[in-house]
Amino acid sequence: MALKVYLSGEIHTDWREQIVEGSTDLDVQFDSPVTDHDASDDCGVAILGGEDSKFWHDHKGAKVNAIRTRKGIADADVVVVRFGEKYKQWNAAFDAGYAAALGKSLIVLHGADHQHPLKEVDAAALAVAETPQQVVQILRYVLTGYLPG
Repeated sequence: MALKVYLSGEIHTDWREQIVEGSTDLDVQFDSPVTDHDASDDCGVAILGGEDSKFWHDHKGAKVNAIRTRKGIADADVVVVRFGEKYKQWNAAFDAGYAAALGKSLIVLHGADHQHPLKEVDAAALAVAETPQQVVQILRYVLTGYLPG
C-alpha cells in the first residue's frame, strides 16, 4: 500500500522536514503548499499584475495558491494540518475543513495550548498529534501495522 500525504499549515518551523525524513523507509509521497512565504504572498501580483490595494494583492495570491492547495488535498489519501505556536493559521483551519468535507483522512498537529480553540477541528480529525514524530508513527502503523516501542 502507498499513501499520498498532503502537509498543510504552519510554515515557520521544520515540521514537514521531520515527517519526510522520518518516513524515508515508507511508501509515502508528500506534497505541500508553497512554503516560501514571500513567493506565496506575491504570486498573484507577480503573475497577474500589480494591485494598488493590499486587499486585492492578497486576494490574487490566495486564489493562485488555492489552485495548488485544492489539487493537493483532493489527490491526498491523508491530510496533515499543522497549527503552529507563533501565528494564527486561519488558512490551516480552512484546509482542515476542506479536507474533512472531502472525506479525507485528517491528522491535526498542534500543541496542548491549542486544544480548546481547535476543538471543532480536532473533532473532525481521525488523529490529533502533538509532534511530527507521532505523525510518522501513525503513517508507519497505517502502512505496516508496526507499533512503536
